[in-house]
Amino acid sequence: MFLRIAILASILLASTACEHSSAEGSAGHAEHGGHEEAHTIVATSALQQDVILTRKYVSQIHSRRHIELRALERGYLEDVLVKEGQSVKQGELLFKLLPAVYKARLHGDQAELQSAEIKLRNTEELFKQGVVSDQEVAFAKAEKQKAEARVELAAAELSFTEIRAPFDGIVDRQYEQQGSLCEERDILTTVSDNTVMWVYFNVPEADYLEFQDKQASVHPEGRQYLTLPDAKIELQLANGKVFDQVAAETVTVESTFNHETGNIHFRADFPNPKGLLRHGQTGTLLLHQTLKGALIIPQRSTFEILDKRYVFVIGEDEKAHQRWVIVEHEMDDVFVIASGLEPGDKIVLDGVRQVRDGERVESEFRDPKVVLKNLKHRAE
Repeated sequence: MFLRIAILASILLASTACEHSSAEGSAGHAEHGGHEEAHTIVATSALQQDVILTRKYVSQIHSRRHIELRALERGYLEDVLVKEGQSVKQGELLFKLLPAVYKARLHGDQAELQSAEIKLRNTEELFKQGVVSDQEVAFAKAEKQKAEARVELAAAELSFTEIRAPFDGIVDRQYEQQGSLCEERDILTTVSDNTVMWVYFNVPEADYLEFQDKQASVHPEGRQYLTLPDAKIELQLANGKVFDQVAAETVTVESTFNHETGNIHFRADFPNPKGLLRHGQTGTLLLHQTLKGALIIPQRSTFEILDKRYVFVIGEDEKAHQRWVIVEHEMDDVFVIASGLEPGDKIVLDGVRQVRDGERVESEFRDPKVVLKNLKHRAE
């Protein structure tokens, strides 16, 4: 009997202790929850101002004139009068093939021409005396003309043994050395005119149509080109540095699109007074354009849903409303907005992921000009 009473008393004491502990825990949790502070959202507004848009295009650099010098006749390379990398002037003698054979051929043809001339004079005297007909005179004249043609051909072949610079430029690699037996059409070297460099770059069709909407002109000679207003064209080299010359705002446009890539070739011309640029280099063409009155927002104030970009706009009721925006251009840290926002619209800047559509938010507003000055990294 006493044993049952002791057991019941133990059970009651344990139950009371558990209830007391549970009550203290609930009170402590409530007290802790009562001191929890709400998170403040950082807001800013869409800003309308002029901005510089920079488009980047991978480019190939070509000399204005870059040609191969070939042997026009077969023969031994007698003299090499230039060195690789040497600057040459138009008409300067570069290579000379052994001319002995061609000299002999020219002398033989010249002798035949003299013989034809003598024959023509004799025939004309006989014609005056009535010994031969006028047909004989005509035949002698034809023989002389044929001999003259052979002399001209031989003289041209002899001149082909001397290879001269077609224009002012730089001699590149030499493919044949002195004493080599050169066949007709063998490449001896190449010559580059690097005073002006042609920089080719591929432009997507969307950019091409945008450029055409702004301004398109046809050159008097029929060359298609575009004049890009408010544009600055620069060239970034492989080491990351920007070339110290700027291209004209007029660029040449090729006639056809590449159906595989959907791109079309543009060409910008860069002066090269120091000779830094060489044929075959690569770089990145930088096309800077000023967008007048562009509406811009920080990239990090947006979020994506199913390939569409949205922002949270805070209304006068301090509620955040999700709004779809269309991005016209993407720049470092900012988006240029085509539609969906108006200048001065208040948007959530930081804390986008903590906001729900239609809920009231407590926000701290920051001047958009200050926000844009402090942007350093592209939003992810």
